[in-house]
Amino acid sequence: MAARRFDPGRRQRIIDAAIRIAEFKGIAALSHRTVAAEADVPLGSTTYHFASLDDLLVAALEQVTREPSSAMTDWEDVLAEVGRPAPADGAGPQAPEGRGLALADALTRLLDEYAHGGRGRIRLEYELYLAALRRPALQPVAAAWCDEMARILARHTADEATARVLVALIDGLLLQLLLTDRPFDRQAVRSALARVTGEP
Repeated sequence: MAARRFDPGRRQRIIDAAIRIAEFKGIAALSHRTVAAEADVPLGSTTYHFASLDDLLVAALEQVTREPSSAMTDWEDVLAEVGRPAPADGAGPQAPEGRGLALADALTRLLDEYAHGGRGRIRLEYELYLAALRRPALQPVAAAWCDEMARILARHTADEATARVLVALIDGLLLQLLLTDRPFDRQAVRSALARVTGEP
């Protein structure tokens, strides 16, 4: 009987393969067989590390929301500029004099970047996020993602309730962005966000 080859990175390769399949083909294309083929591992390896597809999806969603390229990291980087004076050369959005960069402007910038950049990663995040509607095992991870988004925003709002309303609004705006081919209306988006933030 041949000795089993030690492969400490196999579990991670399986998760990475599942993420690639979900990103380029959708969650419907995920199975133990397709993931094993994508990861170039024996079929039994996927069931050894993940007894069910839900277990694998939980691991994938946890990784996607924690990666440096996740939307959460983008938010933290851009929101760190809220309240700082706008660049003197006029680059970027201009907040009222003396008030620094407005929260509505910072969030509009983020959504604008999603609209005009590659949407694959944000589409993947939302596909995994929405999979929780029919997969209870994913719901705690999706809820934690919402809570983390609200926590980040709450640093820049009057209270947590306002932050959670912003999260709900941004979710809706991003889903409409992903589901339609309409051009990004920066002014309308900024206006909607400002109604929640209370900024002029």
